[in-house]
Amino acid sequence: MSGFWQKIFERFKRQSRDAPTPPPSTESEAPVAAESETPAAGAGSGEVDPPQLLAACAQSVGLLRDHNEDSMFMLSTTITGSDEQLPFGLYIVADGMGGHSNGEVASSIAVRTVAHRVIERLYTPLLKSPGSSPEVSIQEVMQESTLEAHEIITREAPGGGTTLTAALILGSQMTITHVGDSRACYISPQGELKVLTRDHSLVQRLVELKQLSPEEAAIHPQRNVLYRALGQGEPLEPDTQTFPLPEGGSLLICSDGLWGAAPENEITQSALHISSPLEACQRMVDSANQAGGPDNISVILVRLP
Repeated sequence: MSGFWQKIFERFKRQSRDAPTPPPSTESEAPVAAESETPAAGAGSGEVDPPQLLAACAQSVGLLRDHNEDSMFMLSTTITGSDEQLPFGLYIVADGMGGHSNGEVASSIAVRTVAHRVIERLYTPLLKSPGSSPEVSIQEVMQESTLEAHEIITREAPGGGTTLTAALILGSQMTITHVGDSRACYISPQGELKVLTRDHSLVQRLVELKQLSPEEAAIHPQRNVLYRALGQGEPLEPDTQTFPLPEGGSLLICSDGLWGAAPENEITQSALHISSPLEACQRMVDSANQAGGPDNISVILVRLP
């Protein structure tokens, strides 16, 4: 096995050998009661063998918009062998820019293009030949697929603009590419929320320059103005980072319709205490709508092994 694949397999090979095989359980197959506030899987409630990504998503047009301009993509798989266990997950949120023509078209192009290229260049080769290294790095695939989406939007949806936040989990690594003000966050098993992306917004830039406080930025009349988005201007420079995959906790990817409306403590409590990822996502959406629902709301929640 090449050094690349050995590295990303290593953590899960070790977990498989060290962890005892759990006895069969009928409870894992039973439906979870609605809004059951028990400790969430991936948040310290016990191990699953083989390690796998448990994900769900939810969406709402909100209360003040008449149509949806957000798009999402979600794929979770697990590849297992005699001593190899490889979770693979791809999660994408794109928020078509309100007030721009073709916003919903732009967001759809973004998620479809990135998903297609990542699956074509990373997932399909992995299925065909797990012992060989990819021809390009994961970061290059994520970066290039985002730039391709930008070019297609510019050509086929003139005037359209969209954010894009995409996370690829492969073995023990997580790579995130990001443009705009949708967010990827990590919620630890202890309930600490860490934002993994940087908003490409005017107010965030002013906060970084210490010309605005975070509290002032939250209510600023230009808080939705972006200086970087797909389909809007050249050149585009996506932020792309690779992190070690945290053990336990949850990955949250969402549009600003969620994080800009729902209180942070309600987001973290939903992730921590609602056992079903789908019900946790729906609770977050409900929280954003209860806060006024000023924008389209999209959320993906991934329980990490």
